[in-house]
Amino acid sequence: MSPVLAFKLVLLSLVATIGLELLAKRLRLPPAAAFLVGGIAMAFLPGLPNVELDPELVLVVFLPPLLMDGAYFSVWDEFRRNLRGILMLAIGAVLFTTLVVGVAVHLVVPGLPWAACFALGAIVSPPDAVAAKAVLERVALPRRLMALLEGESLLNDAAGLVLYRFAVAAALTGAFNMQHAAAEFGVLALGGVAVGVGVGMLLVRIIRVLTDEYLVITASVLSAWISYIVGEWLEVSGVIATVTTGMILGWHQHQVFSATTRIRGTAFWQMMVFLLEALVFLLIGLSLRSVFGRLGGTADAVAYLAIPVTVVILAVVLSRFVWVFATEALKPIWHRVLHRRQARQDWRSATIVSWAGMRGVVTLAIALALPEAMPGRDLLLVAAFGVILVTVLVQGATIGPLIGLFDVRKMQEGGVIKLTEPQAWARLERAQLEAIRPLAFDANGKLLHPRLWEQYSYRAQLTERFKDRFYPDEERSAHFSVVLAGLAAARAELLKMHRAGQLSDELLRHLERDLDLQEVAALHDSGGVTEK
Repeated sequence: MSPVLAFKLVLLSLVATIGLELLAKRLRLPPAAAFLVGGIAMAFLPGLPNVELDPELVLVVFLPPLLMDGAYFSVWDEFRRNLRGILMLAIGAVLFTTLVVGVAVHLVVPGLPWAACFALGAIVSPPDAVAAKAVLERVALPRRLMALLEGESLLNDAAGLVLYRFAVAAALTGAFNMQHAAAEFGVLALGGVAVGVGVGMLLVRIIRVLTDEYLVITASVLSAWISYIVGEWLEVSGVIATVTTGMILGWHQHQVFSATTRIRGTAFWQMMVFLLEALVFLLIGLSLRSVFGRLGGTADAVAYLAIPVTVVILAVVLSRFVWVFATEALKPIWHRVLHRRQARQDWRSATIVSWAGMRGVVTLAIALALPEAMPGRDLLLVAAFGVILVTVLVQGATIGPLIGLFDVRKMQEGGVIKLTEPQAWARLERAQLEAIRPLAFDANGKLLHPRLWEQYSYRAQLTERFKDRFYPDEERSAHFSVVLAGLAAARAELLKMHRAGQLSDELLRHLERDLDLQEVAALHDSGGVTEK
C-alpha cells in the first residue's frame, strides 16, 4: 500500500468514525464496539486494499498516548487503597488465564506444542487499557470498582508481555527457565517504574520553566512517547514507564499548569484520544481481511478454526470468573490472617469485575508480532481476533445493562469519608473571603472593591459609568488582582484538602475546573494587565 493510499484510508476511517459514533449513541452501544464492527464491514468492501499492520508501529503510535491519558486521570487515593486488588488482577489473573487457556488449547489441538499454547494464553490474558477505557467511561461504577479495573488495565500488560516472550522463546528453542522469567519480570517492572519517575520528574521541572502554554502542552504530549521509547530502548517495560510518567504528571499538574493551559490541554487530549481510540479499533477490524486471506478465505478459516477459537474464548471468559470469585471467597480468610476488620463479600462487584475484561490493541499487536516460524501461528492470530471481537462486542455492549441490573449506585463505598461538593465549596469560599478581606479594604476600613461584595450591582454601575470610555488600567488591574488573589487562595485550600485525603480526585478536578474558568474569565476581563 502506497503512503498516499494509506493516508486516504486513514481519512476515510476518520470520516467513518462520525457515523459510527452517532450509530453507537442511537443503539446505546459502546463506541469501541461500533468502531470494531465498522472496521470489519469496511475490510470486506470491494476495492479496499488489504491492511497489514506493523505491530511495533501500532504499539508505539497508539499505546503511549492512550496509556498516558488513563494514568493522567487515574484516581491516586483509590489506586493506592486498592493496590493489592489491582495486583491480584494485573498479575494473578493474567498468570491464571494464561495457564487455563494453554491447557484448554492443548486439549482440543493436541498436536500444538505446549509452549505455543501458553503463548496464546499470554496473548489473550491481559485486558486492554484502551478497550477498558473506551467502554467503562460510558458507564457509572463505584470508585473502588473503577479503580480496580482501570488500575488492572494499566499494569497487566507487563505480565502478559513477559509471559509471551518466554512462551515464544520456548516454542522456538524448546528451553524455558522459570527463575530467569521471574527475574526478568522484576527487572522489566522496576526498570519501567524508574524510567517513568525519571521522565516524569524531568517533565515537571521543564514545565515549571516554560512560560508558553502551547510549549507546555507539547511537552506533556511528547512525554508519553518519550517515556515509552526510552523504556523499550533500555529493555524495560515501556508500558509501566508511560503509566508512571502519566501518574506523576497527573499528580503535579494542579501546581505546575496554569488555568488556561489546563483547559486547553485537556480539550486537546480529549480530542486526540477520541481519534486514536476510534482509529485503533477500526484498524483492528480492517486487518481481519488479510488474516482470513492467508487462511484461504473466511469460510475455510471459520470451518477449520471454529472449535479451537470457541474454546479459547470460553477459557478466557470463564478463567476470569473463576479467579475473581475465588479471590472474593478467600477475602475473609486473608483479612483474618492480617488481623484486619472482617470484609464483607460482594458478589455483585465480583460479577461486574469478571465481565469487564475487554481485550484490544495490545492483544492485537502481540498476536501480529508472532514469528513466522511459530507453530500454529494462524490459529493464534484468529483466536486473538476472536477474543477481541467477543469481549468488546458482547461484554462491552452488555456491561452497562449488567451494572444497571445490579444497581451498583447503592453499593457501599468503603474507606475514608470524603467531603461533599457543597462542603468543599464552603471551605473554598471561606478561604477566598479571608484572602481578599485585607485587600478589599484600606487601612481606614474603607471598601476599595465593592464588586467583590455586590458583584452584579457593581458590574451594572461600571457599565453605566464607563460606557463611553475604557475602564482605567490602574483600577482594572487593582480590582482583578484582588479577584485572582482570592482564586489563588481557593486553589491552595483545594489542594490542601486533597493532599489531606478529604477530597476525592474526581471532585478535585471538578472544582478545579470551576476555578480555572473563573481565572480565565478574570484574566480576560482584566485585559491582561494582571497576567504575569
